[in-house]
Amino acid sequence: MRRVVHDPVLSAFLFVVWLLANNSVGAAAIISGVVLAIGVPALFRAFWPDPPVIRRWAPIPRFVLLVLWDIVVANLRVAVLVLGPVRRLHPRFLTVPLAVEHPFSITTLAGIISLTPGTVSANLSGDRRTLLVHALSEEDAEGAVATIKQRYERPILEIFGC
Repeated sequence: MRRVVHDPVLSAFLFVVWLLANNSVGAAAIISGVVLAIGVPALFRAFWPDPPVIRRWAPIPRFVLLVLWDIVVANLRVAVLVLGPVRRLHPRFLTVPLAVEHPFSITTLAGIISLTPGTVSANLSGDRRTLLVHALSEEDAEGAVATIKQRYERPILEIFGC
């Protein structure tokens, strides 16, 4: 028997986002939301042959809150740095050795780093073992790498198990 819903979590997410975007729970919004929620994952399944599997759901809410908190704090820190004297800036590149291996996990880590103001993922090595990160101002490179691995990579490993 063929499955109608290829990715139930993604389908549920798409359905809810569609209803929120339409700001409606009318029949048209619900029907079009169901069509999109079932159709989009089915259409794009061929482009994602090895989808990630969430091994542990429990750490996700805590991790999302941590990332959101870090984004707020980083925004304030960057504002202070940018509005202050230039001599307080210490830009540098950081080389982060990766323990995550799945492309989705690497992309998630790189995305979180880039979403956090003051840092941006600049390059992934050809062997996918190191991530080059540019920091707007960082005096302690080793400490910054340890923080990235502890705060972001470790929970990603825990959630996806890869």
